[in-house]
Amino acid sequence: MGFTKKSAEQFFSRLKQTGLKRVVDTRLNNVSQLAGFTKKDDLRFFLKTVLDIDYVHAPMLAPNKDILDEYKKNGGDWSAYERKFLELMGSRHIESNIDRNLLDGACLLCSEPTPHHCHRRLVAEYLKEKWGDVEIKHL
Repeated sequence: MGFTKKSAEQFFSRLKQTGLKRVVDTRLNNVSQLAGFTKKDDLRFFLKTVLDIDYVHAPMLAPNKDILDEYKKNGGDWSAYERKFLELMGSRHIESNIDRNLLDGACLLCSEPTPHHCHRRLVAEYLKEKWGDVEIKHL
């Protein structure tokens, strides 16, 4: 799920409805002032206090700064971003280097409001292809 274009009430209500165990933050930068109520330490506190959900930051599931900057700051092409990020995940061997239990009952978090042009969708689809038994539900 992405947090932008959502109020705190909308964000936490969606998470509450799903019965999650944890939120896995896939953002490269999770301490920016632009993150509002989803800054790392604030989000960890809110998730635990409001919903009794754990918070984990997993930068291995984030694009690197070069890929992100080319797309966001320089108006890059989505298909090039997608290709480069898929290559990066492959070189990181995330399917072997991320604990499957970490993602069991988890929600992937990033900033994009929808999954269409979002790396969290690419992570989920990549792992589904590699692991086979991954259920994807977009919030």
